[in-house]
Amino acid sequence: MAKEKIYNIPNALSAYRLIIFPFVLLLLFQKNESLFSIFIAINLLTDFLDGFIARTFNMVTKFGARLDSLADYGTYLLAFCGLFTFKRTDLQSHGWLLYVFMVLLVLSQIIHIYKFGTFSSLHLYSFKTTGYLHGLLFILWFFIGFFPGYYYFAMGFGILAELELISITLILKQKRSNARGIYWVLNE
Repeated sequence: MAKEKIYNIPNALSAYRLIIFPFVLLLLFQKNESLFSIFIAINLLTDFLDGFIARTFNMVTKFGARLDSLADYGTYLLAFCGLFTFKRTDLQSHGWLLYVFMVLLVLSQIIHIYKFGTFSSLHLYSFKTTGYLHGLLFILWFFIGFFPGYYYFAMGFGILAELELISITLILKQKRSNARGIYWVLNE
C-alpha cells in the first residue's frame, strides 16, 4: 500500500485551525468579540477551502479527514462558546434548539468513540451541508444580526444530520472515513 502524502495545503489549513485554537480561546476569555468574530470567520473559510482543495486536486487522505474533523470540532466548540459569551440575549428565547443540536453532537461522538475508539470522520454530505449552513449562521449572527427563521432552519438541518451520523455509526461494522450518507452505506 502506498504511503499517504500528508504534507499538503488542505492538511496545512486544518492544522492552522488547530494551532490557532488557543489564541481564539484567549480572545473569547478576554471578551474581544471583534477579533473573535474575525478569527471564527477565517476558521470557517479555511474549513471550506481545505475540503474544496482536497477534493478538487485529489489530495484527500485518511490523515487529512481525521485532522479536518478534529479542527471542525474545535471550530464548532469555539463558535458555540462565542454564542454563549457574546449572543446570550438571542439564546434566551431560541437557545433550546441549539441545546438539542449540541446534545446530539456530543452523543454522536460518544457513540462513535465507544464503538470505534476514535472521533467520527465520516464526512457525511448532510454534515458538510450543516457546516456550511452553520458557518453562514455564525457569520450572519456575529457580523449582521440574528435571523430566527434561518437559525431554526440551520439548527433543524443540523439535528437531522446528527441523527444520520448516529444511525450510520450504529450500522457500520468497522471504522471508516468519508461515508457520504446513509443511502450509500445501506447500498454497499
